[in-house]
Amino acid sequence: MEAPLVESVIAFQGEHGAYSEEAIRCHFGPEVSALPCESFTAIFEAIKRGEASGGMLPVENSLAGTVAQAYELLMEHDFRVQGEHILPVRHCLLAPSGTALDDVRQVRSHPQALAQCAGTLRRRGWEPVAWYDTAGAARELAADPAPHTAAIASALAGELYGLNALERSVEDDPSNSTRFFVIGPTDAPRRDPSKTSLVFAVRHGPGALVHCLDAFARRGVNLTKIESRPMRGRPWQYWFYLDFEGHWQDPAAEAALVELLRQASLVKMLGSYPAATGGPNSA
Repeated sequence: MEAPLVESVIAFQGEHGAYSEEAIRCHFGPEVSALPCESFTAIFEAIKRGEASGGMLPVENSLAGTVAQAYELLMEHDFRVQGEHILPVRHCLLAPSGTALDDVRQVRSHPQALAQCAGTLRRRGWEPVAWYDTAGAARELAADPAPHTAAIASALAGELYGLNALERSVEDDPSNSTRFFVIGPTDAPRRDPSKTSLVFAVRHGPGALVHCLDAFARRGVNLTKIESRPMRGRPWQYWFYLDFEGHWQDPAAEAALVELLRQASLVKMLGSYPAATGGPNSA
């Protein structure tokens, strides 16, 4: 667990009880305040205005893949990745007091959460009802209980809004996890094992990508992620998101980055940060 900063405020997208807030509590501890924001963009704006000292930004889900907007915002803003957190997603079936499991006929939640529980919903004969947010579905059900209705959200949402957990871990795939970046205006203090994230673009020509990746391979720097995403406003041109094990100041990594700068048309360092423990590719 990270040591909480004095009077730290960490911004997140969603309402209180969202999985992003659960990630904040797991990563920093309960002493840190969480600031709900309407959108990912609002997280960055809150940090800019000084309303938050950092943000918790979901960047990848083990089932759904990369959160493209998160990386686009990291490209647009000059913030640094200060840490990462891997949160196992454990969906709970929540209902107001007095509702029994056998009473449930409809289940509200965000469409992605409903999709992650589709098998359970189908087997139980529960009708999925799409809602704008998992925590929002829990909050509104608590404020205005509806007969035969439950919500799928986090255990934290159930605690915050006084709902009973009729059943826990209703997700179809127990390996479902979300990777978050902790973002802020400054570089993270070095603490090993480290991981580094960056974005680069290649020149147009045969072997351009191979030459960029070979800069790491020849120096024994292990890549843990590489993914291409379209450049906004530049059809058929792509950014490459890359993570590697180690800190950018490690001699082998630093030499690889110097060569990458020569081979690539653009490189943007997102940050070197302490690698998450217990997640994929963790030490």
